[in-house]
Amino acid sequence: TAVTMNFWSSLTAKKEVNYEGLAGLPESFAKEAATYALRGEIPTHSKDGHAIATFAGGCFWGLELAFQRVPGVVATSVGYAQGHVEKPTYGEVCSGATGHTETVTLIYDEQAVDFETLCNVFWDRLGNDALRYHQVGADRGSQYRHGIYYNTEAQKAAADKTFQERQAAFGGRAIQTEIEPVGIAWPAEEYHQQYLQKGGQSAKKTAVEPIRCYG
Repeated sequence: TAVTMNFWSSLTAKKEVNYEGLAGLPESFAKEAATYALRGEIPTHSKDGHAIATFAGGCFWGLELAFQRVPGVVATSVGYAQGHVEKPTYGEVCSGATGHTETVTLIYDEQAVDFETLCNVFWDRLGNDALRYHQVGADRGSQYRHGIYYNTEAQKAAADKTFQERQAAFGGRAIQTEIEPVGIAWPAEEYHQQYLQKGGQSAKKTAVEPIRCYG
């Protein structure tokens, strides 16, 4: 019957991200990021003129909070980039089938912090996991691969410089971190945005309390 068909359709229908329901500035960059993704755009600056940067470092919750604490970072959003499916959901990305990795996209005041500094925050957060292929901590899979995804040649130069510095520190052990042009960065579900801050962990600038992703 039509009722039965509608029931099964509702069960099998894709549960899309509610981009309209994402929070906007000043709390989150997610809503603005969604407008760019839906247009298929990869901007270098936000509508307010702030530079945009995208990083992947395993579970996006902890990396986002690390960047929220950096003076000069104006706002953040978590999401999915470097994949081949439009409007990816958390479940789809976790399956590994879409090619996306969990990312943090942020906007920053270039007069207050430069991209090289942000790269070093990323490397410090990643630590020895930079040597692991598709793994950060206990999180494994292509959706947890780590990378710096640049959108200008200046960002690429800074990323390459810090990569070489960290590679030298590791000696003969090869870093597995990707340095690639950023693709469409799709925001994640609102539930994931600023997750650790919502859970009570400090996002204050220069906060030093340990970041706890789980428990």
